[in-house]
Amino acid sequence: MGVKLTQNAVKLIEAKNFAHLATLRRDGSPHVAPVWVDHDGDIILVNTAVGRVKQKNIMKDPRVGLSITDQNNPYERVEIRGRVVSQTREGAEEHIDKLANKYTGKKYQKSSPDEKRIIIKIEPLQISS
Repeated sequence: MGVKLTQNAVKLIEAKNFAHLATLRRDGSPHVAPVWVDHDGDIILVNTAVGRVKQKNIMKDPRVGLSITDQNNPYERVEIRGRVVSQTREGAEEHIDKLANKYTGKKYQKSSPDEKRIIIKIEPLQISS
């Protein structure tokens, strides 16, 4: 059963801070990638492209970890362990534009014309600061 995001977690997510998303490879070893992060209530949202390593990893094992630090004070941080509860392409193009605007002030520039975006929805299970 999920837990509610703490005030500190929401503050760090809503600011222009990068998160580091840890997923598990097939052999059990970790894969960590910097990501833009968002939330919808207590669900954490990460946007990626279909077929990327992190997206493939969560298809096999939905357990993930996120680490978010304040870009101005790296001692202010939150660690979130959770599980992916869904992946959806619905609204993913608009969502990546929202994130790009938050982080870069511009519309998202696709890395390839055939790129298909997907929103990964993460239910937090444990939060520590």
